Amino acid sequence: MATLWLLNCFWVSDHWLTMKTPNSKVAIVTGASRGIGAAIARRLGTDGFTVVVNYSGSADAAESLVREIENAGGRALAVQADVSDRVAVAHLFEAAEKEFGGVDVLVNNAGVMLLSPIAEASDELIDRQIAINLKGVLNGMREAGNRLRDGGRIISFSSSVVGLYQPSYGVYAATKAGVEAMTHVLSKELRGRNITVNAIAPGPTATDLFLKGKPQEVVDHLAKLAPLERLGQPEDIANAVAFLAGPDGSWINGQIIKANGGII
Repeated sequence: MATLWLLNCFWVSDHWLTMKTPNSKVAIVTGASRGIGAAIARRLGTDGFTVVVNYSGSADAAESLVREIENAGGRALAVQADVSDRVAVAHLFEAAEKEFGGVDVLVNNAGVMLLSPIAEASDELIDRQIAINLKGVLNGMREAGNRLRDGGRIISFSSSVVGLYQPSYGVYAATKAGVEAMTHVLSKELRGRNITVNAIAPGPTATDLFLKGKPQEVVDHLAKLAPLERLGQPEDIANAVAFLAGPDGSWINGQIIKANGGII
């Protein structure tokens, strides 16, 4: 009996994780080659989902993650696609359908954070964040709204900066506020198909995207802002996604879940 149990476990970051029985559900995770996206892909793989690991430019990291999921007994596929390109997003879904027969979950995780006071924001900074953070999510929602199997889940990413109103975060926060609006609207538009549409709004989370360019004293200050007095970890956010994607999240719809340790 012990031998059989070990066959369904794997070792990650000093913890044993038990692979659940495959549930035949297929999940696309955009921007999944690193950071929060990679943590989400690992967690969904652990929960028995077949995972499509989307990436834009980090092919090696994406393929490595696919091997990690497969070595743990799961199924995964790496697919390159720029989420700001609607045709590329359509091809992403087509690749998942061709390989696995359909798609049940879309996690709109891909995003960029470029900070600047509004009065000093360049066109490049504005356009890139709108293209990826806002249009990229819209592209995913459009495809999912037409192609997701009934009973599916759409999980997008906002940010707690939408309510914190911090200087230099204006353009970034605006794109995330748009994601929240689309989440509320799409949840109503998909009436009758048993598809839930939600978004997660993380607070400060220890990823390269968040930490890049910040002095240590700024990181330490941000870590103390939440009552729990630490930065979030990618796994904290992956746990929230797993809840929404799994059976226990079936009655949560049209909501913004603040996974931020109580910072707001």
